[in-house]
Amino acid sequence: MSDAGAIAKAAATLLAAARARGAILATAESCTGGLIGGAITEVPGSSDIFDRGFITYSNAAKVEMLGIRPETLTAYGAVSEEIAAEMAQGALARSNATLAVSVTGVAGPGGSEHKPEGRVCFGLAGDGATRTQTVEFGAIGRSNVRRATVEHALSLLIAALR
Repeated sequence: MSDAGAIAKAAATLLAAARARGAILATAESCTGGLIGGAITEVPGSSDIFDRGFITYSNAAKVEMLGIRPETLTAYGAVSEEIAAEMAQGALARSNATLAVSVTGVAGPGGSEHKPEGRVCFGLAGDGATRTQTVEFGAIGRSNVRRATVEHALSLLIAALR
């Protein structure tokens, strides 16, 4: 199955799982620029379970739209589990969602010794808890990092609903 096919299948599975649980979803996206919300809303009927997406590519947008604390940005940088957590919590607080996913990472090209290309931090907030995870996709190219990030975010949401 192509990557697009895998993403479409995961999004349809997510829609069914969210409907079964009565969940409403929100996304907070940086490095994916709205691709997660786009994948979800590609599925007919997604308006039943998708409330909104926040595309917060800049640090200013993260602060203004999601309430990220500037001191967290200063201490950990935008690509960190601390920021991913605050992004997911902010999306949950600023929406009608019951479950929110966030992503922030280095899609490439480039990166640094401390934050290499392909590092993506994920946040998941809902049910009174927030979880984070960092995945090292590696220097597989910008499009591939973004695609892998969408797939992983969808899988995190599906797992949270099961």
